[in-house]
Amino acid sequence: MLSRLSEWFWNERLWFPEGLGWADLEGRDGLNYAKASDLWVTLPIALAFLIIRQIFERTVAIQMAAALGIKEEVRMRATHNPTLESYFSITNKNPKQSEVESLGKKTGYSERQIHRWFRRRRNEERPNKLKKFREASWRFTFYLLAFIAGLAALIDKPWLYEMKEMWTGFPMLTLLPSQYWYYMIELGFYMSLLFSVASDIKRKDFKEQIVHHVATILLISFSWCVNYIRAGTLIMLVHDASDYLLESAKMFNYAGWRKACNYIFIVFAVSFIITRLVIFPFWILHCTWVYPVTVYRPFFGYYFFNGLLFVLQCLHIFWAVLILRMAIKFLPGNNIVEDERSDREETDSEDDEEEQEDRKAPMKNGPVQNGHSPLNNNHHRKTE
Repeated sequence: MLSRLSEWFWNERLWFPEGLGWADLEGRDGLNYAKASDLWVTLPIALAFLIIRQIFERTVAIQMAAALGIKEEVRMRATHNPTLESYFSITNKNPKQSEVESLGKKTGYSERQIHRWFRRRRNEERPNKLKKFREASWRFTFYLLAFIAGLAALIDKPWLYEMKEMWTGFPMLTLLPSQYWYYMIELGFYMSLLFSVASDIKRKDFKEQIVHHVATILLISFSWCVNYIRAGTLIMLVHDASDYLLESAKMFNYAGWRKACNYIFIVFAVSFIITRLVIFPFWILHCTWVYPVTVYRPFFGYYFFNGLLFVLQCLHIFWAVLILRMAIKFLPGNNIVEDERSDREETDSEDDEEEQEDRKAPMKNGPVQNGHSPLNNNHHRKTE
């Protein structure tokens, strides 16, 4: 059963144009070609990235945060209450008004106290600025180094300037050491991101990030197996060209450097639009979708490869919308551009002010229960 499945999966008619096959990728005359077996090395590379990341975030990132004035935030913790904790963990983290009243009867808390408890408990699960900075600094460092390395590997290659050159001699495209390590390191990094997704900060586009990581891993792996390495290197370079700018903008955002954040964000937005919505679809995607059929008859691998590219392009459009929404907020003169995907922390400062006012005038509002006026227990507000 497995042998038949493997035979079908690696069928030459699926992955190569007519008249070409795996035999054409056998090394000969001292020339090396990409092989599927090479991809096994990405597993230890991904593990190494996970280890290096932990060391980086606990040493270098902490020092960078200290230099920018970012400190560990002290948050008000929710008081221990088994009833509320059980409801929070099992039933709902944002109880409705009727549920708040029911919990008040069980615990003896006023409605305002229950709202405050849930706000503080939700905040406990939100990552603080230091954690966000550490994660952003790690990604910034990798994307910047990857972009520089990719540019150095491709700067003298003809297909960087003439896209059609990526298909010259296909599939017998000689593998260069720089291409080998560029591929292995990029693939290992995205695998490490997929492995660490459970512990990373979850944003509003969490599902889209998962789709992006999976599509990227499949795209890099498939392009390697069938020797689309020239197209693959261009795709990776285009993606790395703007990612480090976004991460650096986040770093300055968390540090409170508003002008620096805004200026870098503008550069990032322009870079993203140019690379993801212009160069990627009208140069690279055009050359992988339109040009090959003038040389070969379409085959399954052609459709599969371009299908993954179209998935990435859909994600580019989705993220471009988020970027434009942030840009619109920035243009009127907002002090800072916040990540649309981030979950904002709630505060109870206004609620505390109302509580102090109630304590100053208890007779005006009637009897006080647990330090709060029953008539005003429904006055709670989330401050963003």
